[in-house]
Amino acid sequence: MDPTYKAVAEFAQTWGLVYFTVIFIGVLLYALWPSRQQQFDEAARIPLRED
Repeated sequence: MDPTYKAVAEFAQTWGLVYFTVIFIGVLLYALWPSRQQQFDEAARIPLRED
């Protein structure tokens, strides 16, 4: 059976949304994880350092 454009587009829209939602939640969890706060605070101060 040859997939039609409509079937492929529906599949891509549905699973693409699921894929990007999962990726977004993963990145959000990584950025807001409490043990990462010190690492991000140090990185935020890099431009202010005078070496």
